Amino acid sequence: MPPEHKYARIERERRFLLDQFPKNAIAVRVRRITDYYIEGTTLRLREQNEDSGPSIFKLTQKVPKRGSGAQQGFITTMYLTEDDFCVLAQLSARKLNKIRYSVPPFGIDVFQDNLEGLLLAEAEFDSSVDADNLTLPSFILHEVSSDERFTGGQLVRASRQDIQTWLLEYGIRLKPS
Repeated sequence: MPPEHKYARIERERRFLLDQFPKNAIAVRVRRITDYYIEGTTLRLREQNEDSGPSIFKLTQKVPKRGSGAQQGFITTMYLTEDDFCVLAQLSARKLNKIRYSVPPFGIDVFQDNLEGLLLAEAEFDSSVDADNLTLPSFILHEVSSDERFTGGQLVRASRQDIQTWLLEYGIRLKPS
């Protein structure tokens, strides 16, 4: 890893489009997530809530650097106090709301607000071999791991019409909100 990323880890992730939430899926964890993509930076501020626990606050930097297979780039995350979060939340940012259902090995994101109706499943991996060996269940429609439009940093800037157009390219109709 280059020295400028000595605190980062390689992010290996595969992303997939769904047209509906999988029937008979058993979610082992449900989190409400609000992401703030700080304008003019590679930083994301996150507030994450679960019914069974306190809010978790994180600051993440994602540096895109495509590599072989599922490598998306480098990621560095640090946990914050609520006070730290409140200070950083005052920065100019675009907000994205979603509910993440953990259906191992996937996190299924059900987007809200302007992106309501968009469903993405993602899986993260420790190695390229693990990423390559992922067996896809029948509820997966299309892989979009290499389609930058379906990253959080791009989705937060997209209009509902953009999302409708992008999904149509994959044969998926966005249901009315």
